[in-house]
Amino acid sequence: MSELLQIDYYYGDEPDRLCFYRIPKALFTKACFSDVSTDAKVLYGLLLDQMSLSIENRWIDGNNRVYIIYTVQRVCAYLGCKKDKTLKLLAELDVETGIGLIERVKRGQGKSDIIYVKNFEVAADAADKDEIKKLKKITGSVKENEINPSE
Repeated sequence: MSELLQIDYYYGDEPDRLCFYRIPKALFTKACFSDVSTDAKVLYGLLLDQMSLSIENRWIDGNNRVYIIYTVQRVCAYLGCKKDKTLKLLAELDVETGIGLIERVKRGQGKSDIIYVKNFEVAADAADKDEIKKLKKITGSVKENEINPSE
């Protein structure tokens, strides 16, 4: 076991000066994302964070879609995992092999893939509507306005 760190408490507004990665709550609360691993959800948060830098650098394709370039090596470094696990996590998020939260476009010649980080809200809302329909059929008493998809 590693040695216990001797660290101090937070005082006053110190936590407000920290930087954080944002991971959408919907990835943890919506049924449509329940099969996505926690590591893949964290990776999606990292990729989503990279979007702001891409916007700043005007990395926008001909269809006005923002894209990122995030290497496998960088994912390995940030998540502290090997290449095999990184590739598995990317596949878990990908449109072709996973849930569809990202789309990877190969560039060839040893270049890193272009990654489009897709909007998780559309999938979550669609899944909520499907769940509402199922509940209506089962119970016959649930109304759409009784379930708030934005929670």
